[in-house]
Amino acid sequence: MSEGFPRGKAAIVGAATYGIGEAPGLDSIDLAVHASVRALAAARLTPQDVDGLFVCLPSDFLSGLSLAEYLGIRPKFTDNNRTGGSAFLSHVYWAAHALAAGACDVALIAYGSNQRSGAGKLVSAQKQPWFEARYKPVMPVGAYALAASRHMHEFGTTREQLAEVAVAARGWAQKNPEAFMRDPLSVQDVLAARMVADPLTVRDCCLVTDGAAAIVLTRADRARDHCATPVHVLGCAAATDHSSIVAMPDLTVTAAAESGARAYAQAGYGPRDMDVVELYDAFTINTLLFLEDLGFCPKGEGGRFVSGGRIAPGGELPVNTNGGGLSCVHPGMYGLFTLVESAQQLMGQAGERQVPGARLALAHGNGGTLSSQVTAILGTPETL
Repeated sequence: MSEGFPRGKAAIVGAATYGIGEAPGLDSIDLAVHASVRALAAARLTPQDVDGLFVCLPSDFLSGLSLAEYLGIRPKFTDNNRTGGSAFLSHVYWAAHALAAGACDVALIAYGSNQRSGAGKLVSAQKQPWFEARYKPVMPVGAYALAASRHMHEFGTTREQLAEVAVAARGWAQKNPEAFMRDPLSVQDVLAARMVADPLTVRDCCLVTDGAAAIVLTRADRARDHCATPVHVLGCAAATDHSSIVAMPDLTVTAAAESGARAYAQAGYGPRDMDVVELYDAFTINTLLFLEDLGFCPKGEGGRFVSGGRIAPGGELPVNTNGGGLSCVHPGMYGLFTLVESAQQLMGQAGERQVPGARLALAHGNGGTLSSQVTAILGTPETL
């Protein structure tokens, strides 16, 4: 075990989504419950089996209590960690430890949001510090536009290369019947779209949707009782280096460089071993930064790396195989969906978008404005 992480001792045995796109009439917690019940049913479990509850709802700061009450359960403990979109991968870290220690037997990680039908726009939970707020930036997109501009200045990255990320995501979404946007998309379409925060157009930005996701974990020694192909948590690590974008040490380097290195060390695998990569693509620049920082290409090479359809269907590296936050779903926080898609790929349940022979997956969550980074390495039983 590296850093004391219980490698392979916990496994995902159920994963589900619900209400992707528009779910009028349902509150965020309603959506989370629907996804939870689906994930539990997939693992041949019921809510009453859950004794470890991990949840983060957008507008309920006591959502661990609220969801337990709604499900009618009395868990041994709840965790309501809030680091933005990375929170759910942090939940995996603590769930793995709790399961390995015998503190719980069944861990449920859930999220739901009615952001589209409720607010109708991308909402940031971060309060802008006075030294940012005085310039009235459009947030959170303004922060990511700064990172994109710096990457373009420093490494010669082009808007066309950023557009390749959105086009690849749309290609995967077209293979996913749940994806919210499945219309054809070209590089020229991305470039010609409405500018939101230079250099990012609306097609460089994530969707605003409703949706929910949930995963269920148990100890490895009982995982086969609930799932034909359990997905083992081989490594999981977090890193944070700022909150406000103006305090980011280097706009072109995220803390994923730290979280990824530690997760790989725990797992005993590296970037070249990954069959599937699920990244938090709130904006096209995210994908470039995370591919670099997680070791899939050298720093500054992200734009060239994604060119030519390398991360699209049929490319060398399957990235965001559900369509990602850019084309599948983004209900305020996307992190849990990277875990659901990773699990479904490794379980062989991804339908038309299934990556043949997938054994290892990397799921990566981003919180705040490139602030909190959490990386999880997942594998099928033969990778233990």
